[in-house]
Amino acid sequence: MDGYYFQSLFWIIFRMSNFYRAIQKTFRYQWSIAFATFCALMIGCLWGGNITIVYPFVNVTFDGGNIPDWVEQQLKEIRKQKSELLAQIVRKPDLSNENPPNTEKKRVKNSTVDNKKKLVKAFQNEMILEFLQPWINRIAPRDAFNTVAFLVMFVLIGSVLKGIFTVLHSLTVARITGLSIMELRNDLYQKVLHHDPNSYSRSGIADAMSRLTGDVGSLAVGLDILYGKMVREPLKMIACLAFAAYISWQLLLLTLLLVPVAGFLIRWIAKSIKRSVRKSLEQGVRVFARIEESLRSIRIVRSFASERFEFGKFRRTNKTAFKLGMKIAKYGVLVNPITEIMGILMISLAILAGAHLVLHTPTSLCGLPLFGQEITKGGLLVFFALLAGAADPARKLSDIFSQFNAATAAADRVYELIDRVPEVRECEHPKSLLRFRDKIEIDHVSFEYEPGREVLHDVSLTLKFGETIAIVGPSGCGKSTLLSLIPRFADPAKGELRIDGIPLRELKMRDLYHQIGLVSQEPSLFDETVYENIRYGSFFASRDEIIDAAKKANAHNFITQELSNGYDTMVGPGGSLLSGGQRQRIVLARAILRNPSLLLLDEATSQIDMASEKMIHDALLGFIGNRTTIIVTHRIGALAIADRIVVMRDGVIEHIGTHQELLESSPYYANMNRVEM
Repeated sequence: MDGYYFQSLFWIIFRMSNFYRAIQKTFRYQWSIAFATFCALMIGCLWGGNITIVYPFVNVTFDGGNIPDWVEQQLKEIRKQKSELLAQIVRKPDLSNENPPNTEKKRVKNSTVDNKKKLVKAFQNEMILEFLQPWINRIAPRDAFNTVAFLVMFVLIGSVLKGIFTVLHSLTVARITGLSIMELRNDLYQKVLHHDPNSYSRSGIADAMSRLTGDVGSLAVGLDILYGKMVREPLKMIACLAFAAYISWQLLLLTLLLVPVAGFLIRWIAKSIKRSVRKSLEQGVRVFARIEESLRSIRIVRSFASERFEFGKFRRTNKTAFKLGMKIAKYGVLVNPITEIMGILMISLAILAGAHLVLHTPTSLCGLPLFGQEITKGGLLVFFALLAGAADPARKLSDIFSQFNAATAAADRVYELIDRVPEVRECEHPKSLLRFRDKIEIDHVSFEYEPGREVLHDVSLTLKFGETIAIVGPSGCGKSTLLSLIPRFADPAKGELRIDGIPLRELKMRDLYHQIGLVSQEPSLFDETVYENIRYGSFFASRDEIIDAAKKANAHNFITQELSNGYDTMVGPGGSLLSGGQRQRIVLARAILRNPSLLLLDEATSQIDMASEKMIHDALLGFIGNRTTIIVTHRIGALAIADRIVVMRDGVIEHIGTHQELLESSPYYANMNRVEM
């Protein structure tokens, strides 16, 4: 089946909404969609077909007859009716008066038109019965009880087939949804990995995690509903309504007069639910963030006995989420009663109209022709059964109303993150740089996290290749911010950074990253083995190269002697099974394995003991040659390996010089040195 059909259909329905963009992911599975649609179509036909079995039960078997005789009798009656209708149409009316009244002419004309319609309907019924008669005579029994058993068997076979098609439909829909969501989650995660690192410093990771897990999950439910119940249940309704329309499309239209009212009410509820769901999802992020923040800082919480305070914050956030959830529930529970009441009203209207037709007027209601022929009690009973059969799918659709609206709101949040344009991005035609060899220039750079609050102001600094620079200063002076500009975790608001004369904004980002080895204050380890964490520095490194990097980082001895499985020891989430010094040496081994031309150390020894710090310094002394090293620190011990020291205060560079020069020229540095001593 041509996928263009589905694209056109969904374009009309969703008109480029974010949920439509998620649906586009499914279009590549056209054969699966076609098979799911076929299964849904068969389910609908079997659903309506099983209900129409009511007619032979009422009109045939309950009177002790059988189906072949009933068909033969129906054909005789239809042929007799045809003859009478033809005679009435051919017979010329008596209009002997010279000027018959207009009402009489109109009555004669309407009667002729009505007879022609009845004749067409009789021809249709005759053709259908004549086509089915040979098959019915061959397979249908002639005994009354056996006829009942035959009909029951027919219903059972239909139910089994419907069950088989239901299973096949559900599995196919699950496949379509699963593959599409897998692809969407991959796209989202890839996009998240390319967002600015500083964006997570501002907003935290809870929001991104919520969208990757909860929102994508809600979107999956929406796609499953779309290809599942929203295809299957309407087809079941259509099958029932089609059979009912065959009995009397006029009576069916009469019973459907209330559908626009129900549609208007449900549309109003849908808008309200979508607004509330979006607010609820945003509040859910806040709940998630509270949990993440508390558990990440659990040691601080416990040591300050702040459990009650943290619980109070969480309870308030959770209560707000509860109120939003109740608002969604309030709108959601209205759908089912509205659908049910409207359904009962429609069936009640059909019962009143049908009862009037059977008890008083053969084929019309209030002058409106509702049947082409006189209706029987069995026909009317089947009509009511078909309306009830159409009401059940409508009820099921109303049950998933809130879930579908939650999916559309989740789609907005997912694609909002996908569409977010990183502030730091590669230029259209970037330049290549194989390896940094000359110098890094920081030229009149200013930076602000928020407008009007400068963290760096007019900073200029030149770093020669092979030089080791240490940056010191009080907390909040901009040391780490300045360091983060070099790997382009953020771009300056003013000024420019250049490496070997190429502005960073014009450089290929992958080429820039290949120059850099980073060791931060918080050592970032993955829940993998020691071997895999070191190998992260170069995925193509051999085991011997990884071990050699560990030796250079003074990590080999503790790995082989203190860890149970050596290099194959799992380090736990974030390296939680290792000490601070061990984690930092593994991170340093990772940076050494990368063999960067530019080594960045951001407070790398600030949270470890003196013995571990000495081991790291010894490792650095043997590694920093033939590369540029920038050390952000407040520890005097780290300054011994620096060629020059930069003193920063309040976002500006106050002094640059050697240790001895700064003792004489910088009061802050001299005081820091006295305190450390």
